[in-house]
Amino acid sequence: MSTVDRHGLELSGMGPEAARHHERALDALLFFRPEVSAEVEAALRAAPEAPMAHAFAAYLGLLGTESADAAAARERYAAFAAGGARADARESAHLAAAEAWLAGDIHRAGDILRDLVVAHPRDALALAIGHQIDFFTGDATRLRDRVGGALSAWDPDDPHYGPLLGMSAFGLEETGHYERSEQAGLAAVAAHPRDVWAIHAVVHTYEMQGRFAEGIRFLDARVGDWSGGNYLNVHNWWHYGLYAIEAGAIDRALAIYDAVLHNDRSMGVAMELLDASALLWRIHLAGGEQRERWARLADAWAARADGPYYAFNDVHAVMAYLGAGRIADAEAVTRERERWLADPHPGVSNHTMTAEVGLPVCRALVAFEQGRYRDTVDILVPIRHRLNTFGGSHAQRDAIQQTLVEAALRAHRHDLARTLLSERVNLRPSSPYNWLARARLAEELGRAAEAATAREHAAEHTKAITVAWGR
Repeated sequence: MSTVDRHGLELSGMGPEAARHHERALDALLFFRPEVSAEVEAALRAAPEAPMAHAFAAYLGLLGTESADAAAARERYAAFAAGGARADARESAHLAAAEAWLAGDIHRAGDILRDLVVAHPRDALALAIGHQIDFFTGDATRLRDRVGGALSAWDPDDPHYGPLLGMSAFGLEETGHYERSEQAGLAAVAAHPRDVWAIHAVVHTYEMQGRFAEGIRFLDARVGDWSGGNYLNVHNWWHYGLYAIEAGAIDRALAIYDAVLHNDRSMGVAMELLDASALLWRIHLAGGEQRERWARLADAWAARADGPYYAFNDVHAVMAYLGAGRIADAEAVTRERERWLADPHPGVSNHTMTAEVGLPVCRALVAFEQGRYRDTVDILVPIRHRLNTFGGSHAQRDAIQQTLVEAALRAHRHDLARTLLSERVNLRPSSPYNWLARARLAEELGRAAEAATAREHAAEHTKAITVAWGR
């Protein structure tokens, strides 16, 4: 028994009912709707031996970067694989990708899906999962080209073309093609106003260009489309919080934090906790102490008792411990990862990600909180241009870059601070943060006129942002 999906791809072991649930699950995945899990489960009940239903279920167990979910998915998949169900070549590639990722080799999974879409460019599931893998591994070029290489095979009138265009927009943004990214993202949003990934791509584009006021207006104009009922609403609120921090509106950023990012109703999932850590850490770098918020957030991270599963999460857990003054807990994370790295873990991507970036960043953060700013600088400078290899976006990783800037200023490493700030101002001359940091450096060097000019630039750009709020 088999059927075909709307794009003519075989679904072995699925009858019409299972295929309907599979299609609904795919739609929900592309638009980050929470019913995706229920639809995959319904497909499995209707077709318990269907390869694509099991591949889809395995992917869902991995997308949240939750080690417990991955372990459950691994056990469930092993029971299915022992049965030796029939699958065609495309479905077998999906199963191989799922197996590789379940075994810890996310890079291998991405490679398999890359080759799959060369032969089957209209496999939306392969494109969507591969796109997320590229995000988790910080591979901007693949983030751009994986989907871009398939788009010409799609009819723009296809309902799935819009979300693919939104994915393409995010890849274009991460590789610096901002004008094209904005065009693609806005076209995707026009096609599907509730495409929260496309909205997210446009927001990233404005963030990277320092077009903060436009970003605020963009989000405000469609707040009902992105602010709830989807898996990305917390992250998009985080982006709104970044705009607020740039404007010096810390009260507004904290209001967002309390209402959405972390509160008594939060579920404690890693993807949301890391956004909470990343927002508070930026405020912490600016001298804003939020001990009660940090304490609650650190408790949430501690309750997870995470092992070495995804280095990007480790860094944000360490931020929370440090912000809460729990330096011993932060140091415990680094020691645990050191012990884990002492043994080989062949084929486990997180081993390399932890060794090369995750653990050094954790050490640098601990050194920063202990006032060992020169150590922070010495650890981060050699890896600052390859932070991407442990995942996330440019916007997310900027918390680490800002830590380096702050450490250089506090360590009186004037030449390095000048270089870092010159880079940042050249990239985003409309960022108040960049100009305020430059003013601090000028003041330390006794250049009062230069400092005053920098502060004038900061005030000018801050005003442009706050005008968007009508303040």
